[in-house]
Amino acid sequence: MTAYNVVRFRVKPGEERAFEELFRSIPRPFDGMRKAALIKTGDRTYCSIAEWESFDHIVGARPQMIGNLDGFRHLLEEFADGAGVTDAVSGEAVFEITPNG
Repeated sequence: MTAYNVVRFRVKPGEERAFEELFRSIPRPFDGMRKAALIKTGDRTYCSIAEWESFDHIVGARPQMIGNLDGFRHLLEEFADGAGVTDAVSGEAVFEITPNG
């Protein structure tokens, strides 16, 4: 069953370009990842969304994803709610739609 992971980031002031460049350049040889996107959601805030073949693939990729995060963690601010430098969620899709499909 298709699964997704979503990660929210807040970048330190003046580090947006460095963050975007590092995020683009990190390796993603993740088994089961179909596609991913980085979305700029506001002033210094971003959201990464990835589509996976299954939730098990997300679980299997977590160590590599954390390793990738370690490469740009220094560019991120902690969230005020104590969530750390990322706010991540993931799970299986319960509804999907393809327009005109």
